Amino acid sequence: MQLVTPAAASDLPAIVDLLEASGLPTADLQAGSAPQFWVARHGGRVIGVIGLERFGKVGLLRSLAVSSEHRRTGLGIALTHTLESHAVRSGMTSLVLLTETAAAFFERLDYEVVTRDAVPVSIQASAEFRTLCPASAVCMMRKLRVNEV
Repeated sequence: MQLVTPAAASDLPAIVDLLEASGLPTADLQAGSAPQFWVARHGGRVIGVIGLERFGKVGLLRSLAVSSEHRRTGLGIALTHTLESHAVRSGMTSLVLLTETAAAFFERLDYEVVTRDAVPVSIQASAEFRTLCPASAVCMMRKLRVNEV
């Protein structure tokens, strides 16, 4: 397995396939307008992905997925830490996410459950919040610290 690296534009079809296989939304992903992604590969194949959309100093963590045969290996944590480090280096102060299945995973990484109206209006207006994730999804937030890089 390789380290987590920034995704290339040519990775988008494999990213969409992995997200769809994991039951995550892809309707808003198009070449050129997609969130910034990082991927992990095994044998040249994308086996893990995480995405970030920037809204000023707050980021929307989205699309964390690991192929079923590589789950519970620490890859989800590695992907999340890579994204968090990038967010800190680029001046973001917090991350927000919505999840239907991974709240316990993110709680272990210091994300806290918050109400949807507790996040910036710019994030509330995103496609992820408006239409892609159901109202039943748990909203979580994590404050970032500079010493996390």
